[in-house]
Amino acid sequence: MVKKCFLIFTLALSLEAKSLYEHHCVSCHDGMTITLEKFFFRYLLKYSSEAEVQKALFAYMKNPKAETSILEPWLINRIGIKKPTTLNDKELDAALKDYWEQHKVFGKLK
Repeated sequence: MVKKCFLIFTLALSLEAKSLYEHHCVSCHDGMTITLEKFFFRYLLKYSSEAEVQKALFAYMKNPKAETSILEPWLINRIGIKKPTTLNDKELDAALKDYWEQHKVFGKLK
């Protein structure tokens, strides 16, 4: 019984992580000129590793500033700076992990 409850709880958390990403990230970026995939590649080019990309994204989402944005100044003037995330640290970590899984290139290149 305990194993069954743990499995259901774990499954619910994994589904929630995807819904957080879908709800808070994809829905906001839908229809924008720059896609989430393009943002991902910009971060990957600048920060190189999963840990560094997620660290930079986490810091930016918590405290967005023009100085720490991945966008060029002209795009910041056009699009603006996002508002700080409303997600708590655990939710943001889960959404960023899902973002990484959705767009990573490692293991997909042949």
